[in-house]
Amino acid sequence: MESNAVLATLQPNYNILSPSRFYSSSSSAATTFLSVFYPQRTRFSPPQYLKLDKQVLASASCRYAHEVKSPFKNAAVLSDSYSSEASKLADIEWDNLGFGLLPTDYMYMMKCSQGGNFSKGELQRFGNIELNPSAGVLNYGQGLFEGLKAYRKEDGNILLFRPEENALRMRQGAERMCMPAPTVDQFVEAVKETVLANKRWVPPPGKGSLYIRPLLMGSGAVLGLAPAPEYTFLIYVSPVGNYFKEGVAPINLIVEHELHRATPGGTGGVKTIGNYAAVLKAQSAAKAKGYSDVLYLDCVHKKYLEEVSSCNIFVVKGDVISTPAIKGTILPGITRKSIIDVARSQGFQVEERFVPVDELLDADEVFCTGTAVVVSPVGSITYKGKRVSYGVDGFGAVAQQLYSVLTRLQMGLIDDKMDWTVELS
Repeated sequence: MESNAVLATLQPNYNILSPSRFYSSSSSAATTFLSVFYPQRTRFSPPQYLKLDKQVLASASCRYAHEVKSPFKNAAVLSDSYSSEASKLADIEWDNLGFGLLPTDYMYMMKCSQGGNFSKGELQRFGNIELNPSAGVLNYGQGLFEGLKAYRKEDGNILLFRPEENALRMRQGAERMCMPAPTVDQFVEAVKETVLANKRWVPPPGKGSLYIRPLLMGSGAVLGLAPAPEYTFLIYVSPVGNYFKEGVAPINLIVEHELHRATPGGTGGVKTIGNYAAVLKAQSAAKAKGYSDVLYLDCVHKKYLEEVSSCNIFVVKGDVISTPAIKGTILPGITRKSIIDVARSQGFQVEERFVPVDELLDADEVFCTGTAVVVSPVGSITYKGKRVSYGVDGFGAVAQQLYSVLTRLQMGLIDDKMDWTVELS
């Protein structure tokens, strides 16, 4: 589950680098880069692009000057043909990574017709994709996405964290959205190939991670309301930094009791793209008032906690940790699931149940979980004009303990007794 909404508070100076916005008025390399990376977009006028960091631009220009004519079909070919380039770390300032898109070398793509099965996909250079204006994903929102990370160990090997869980969640979401989906094995192998193809973009140990974004979309043209006739599965990656490298900044939430993220029988329990557009209005209003994000209540009783815009929530009281039960309106976060298991292994009692909003008033700690941030402490929650604070100096004791155990496991710093990581060499 993605916690992008939380991140502005945790690390306010992100340098968001979107490929469609690249522009540098001061560097002649910009024209070369744009013509290679986006050959159909070089006619755009300069104002449509943000100024590109010179160091990133230089790295990208060098990268595309060595264009490989044909994509690699599998990891074995990649290992033979790309080892000299992939073995070297990208020449970027790893200490200055934020959570923004930094274009890497390759993306993975495979297609499937409605009612069919996905066949073997392939790697291709990262860049724009072409869609019919009547594509199902554009007209009717028939799309899902996932998010996971890869970490580099001290020995140079790379760890993936629970990729099969993302595969299973995508398949569950696809069933709800009337879409075919890759098998678990296809998903995991595609992730492996994509990460290996972009190995030089996995940050050095302790400097961050490689964020992996799998997409499943109705790419076929359809005018009437119906499932699309064709589907595309795509994976791209981007290196991202550590969120707490400059100190932890607890987030401040406001409880929303009029607008709702999801309804019973809807799609709140799957990671469909429409779930995220639906929270933007309330989130934008909250940020305009100085809050970090919005905490939603159930739409029936308007009294039970559900989740924040893009992450799950936990309430701590003594040795008991409570979190809203998964009941169709809450996304089953993989970080949420992992934190629950870690907490129980550490001796905490974890309850998955209906959590009344009033319990926030008496809580010892509150924290959120998501793929991007892992664990984010909540500094305060405002409900109907009343503000409750839980500390402003960083993690509470429980959140700190769980964050430390999970992140050390993800980075390979402790033994993986859970059997959650997949190691790539």
